[in-house]
Amino acid sequence: MNKFLAVSAAVTAALICVGQPVSAQMLTEQTEKTIIDKTIEADVVVAGGGLAGVCAAVSAARHGSKVVLVQDRPVLGGNASSEIRMGICGSKGDQYAETGILEEIQCKNFYFNPLQRYTIWDDMMYTTVVEEKNITLLLNTSVNGVVMDGDRIAAVKAWNTNAYTNYTIKGKMFVDCTGDGILRLSGAKFRIGRELPSEFNETYLSQGGDSLTMGNSILLQLRKTEEDHPFKAPDWAYHFTDEDFGYPTPKSDTPGIKFNYKKLYPKDQNFWWIEYGGTRSTVHDANDIQLELKKIAYGVWEYMKNNPDGRCKNYDLDWIGSLPGKRESTRFIGPHILTQNDVTSGGHFEDVVAYGGWTLDNHDPEAFHKKGRISVEHTAPSGFGIPFDCLYSVNVPNLLFAGRDISATHMGMSSTRVMATCALLGQAAGTGAALAVKYDTTPSVIRKDHIAELQSVLEDDDCMLPYRWRKPSELTISAKIAADTLEVLRNGVDRKWDDADNGVWVAPDENLIEYQWKKPVTLSGARIIFDSDLKYRGKRMPKLEGLTDRVVMPEMMAKGFRIEVLEGKEWKTVYEDDCNYLRLRKIEFSEPVSAKAMRLVVTSTWGGPKAHIFALDAI
Repeated sequence: MNKFLAVSAAVTAALICVGQPVSAQMLTEQTEKTIIDKTIEADVVVAGGGLAGVCAAVSAARHGSKVVLVQDRPVLGGNASSEIRMGICGSKGDQYAETGILEEIQCKNFYFNPLQRYTIWDDMMYTTVVEEKNITLLLNTSVNGVVMDGDRIAAVKAWNTNAYTNYTIKGKMFVDCTGDGILRLSGAKFRIGRELPSEFNETYLSQGGDSLTMGNSILLQLRKTEEDHPFKAPDWAYHFTDEDFGYPTPKSDTPGIKFNYKKLYPKDQNFWWIEYGGTRSTVHDANDIQLELKKIAYGVWEYMKNNPDGRCKNYDLDWIGSLPGKRESTRFIGPHILTQNDVTSGGHFEDVVAYGGWTLDNHDPEAFHKKGRISVEHTAPSGFGIPFDCLYSVNVPNLLFAGRDISATHMGMSSTRVMATCALLGQAAGTGAALAVKYDTTPSVIRKDHIAELQSVLEDDDCMLPYRWRKPSELTISAKIAADTLEVLRNGVDRKWDDADNGVWVAPDENLIEYQWKKPVTLSGARIIFDSDLKYRGKRMPKLEGLTDRVVMPEMMAKGFRIEVLEGKEWKTVYEDDCNYLRLRKIEFSEPVSAKAMRLVVTSTWGGPKAHIFALDAI
């Protein structure tokens, strides 16, 4: 068989394996359907593939649910993707850095994408999803209908634009992470707009009782160049003059309050203020908003670039977004509505499953077209709790939600809408959905009867919850430690906190981290938290891609390590890895072992003289 025939045979075999039609004859209007119909069944159906949707789908899948993730774009990531490139913001302060699945994706990206290219960042999110055998991913697929069974969702209808396919996706639990709340087609209660300040006594809101929202933004990315060139905006764009930006910009004189204005300078490349749409419907008027933002964006760059003061000398326009990033549209109603006062008081909830820490950042609906301040930020406490009662519907029993469409007021959502917070919400909702499947019940029953289990699972998956700490495994607690300095490895605090290190520094091949038991115990695995340098926020994608310097892995992270167990009088290696790049490692041994001791040996780091480890649990 010649090379061409061999390749052709291989391709045909591959097509057959993945279920593609292979026909011996040409297809025509008589033999080929233009649009086909497919039905898929799952335990959990997640609509929306932004960070909230990705984390919801992955968490549900890892906890045993069969998942379908439906995303209406060709890439995952939503506002964080290469299509929009919004910065991933979250809680203020190093010790409140968000971990869980978000940190996993960021660590993967740091390792596989050292030049911080956005398209590869997209594929790190894609990789995290497709590596899960329990997830069916449908890209380019829009939910456009809901099938009800009484007050419950039985299935969603969806359309795939690339595959000319209509889907019916049946499920037990449904999680809306679309931001726009498409699953309100179920009849789920929701709100769009601003509450009256008096409804929840929200003093940061001066007016409301309307359908106005925060607007959308299109971003610019500039690049420093050797030569300088003028710029001409398209004729259809706006052409601004000094008069368009000639207004006072006073600063707030009240501590904890910040006024924000347009910043028509290249410094920090933060063009969030190219914002519009709050006086329109950010859903139904999306196309008009997109065009208006394009007009503004090109006009802004023309004004900045050609300004006689030379503020943009030796800068070129490197990239302009085509898809706006949304801040606000729909908010579902759950058993609890998170308010400004919940945020400012710290969110002390019995059913806490996530946390926020961004400012109460309220953008004026007129946005760019307002002369004057276009947003006001009120300082919020980092690590304020968000309850599970904000993540499921008050009237559709099998509907959960995560992201910017959770149950919150306009002011409460102004702090929870940022993407690192949305990722935590997604992981919480996905885990809650999986537990509802496990117990064949509803999210409300999970809240009533299984909230402690949900919280424990989230903490075990490296999601810190406010006002409490993770409980280590029973095997870990019952072990005798080889040295008193190891006690911090089982205190449940998996990060530096309030100036306490909470970790152990160990040099390669130093046999320091050892647990012992009085008699042999059965060990099936281990849980390890390595230090991924949470204080370094550079793991989040920059505002300008293509930096010349390659990023490097945190030097204190263990690169190589092994786990050994003491069987009889001999140490036996039961797991080994020479290229670790993750913070959380959940390791399952090939088979359970009976041993009187277990130890973790670091064999190499990513450059530092010692590795830093926060936790070791025997399982």
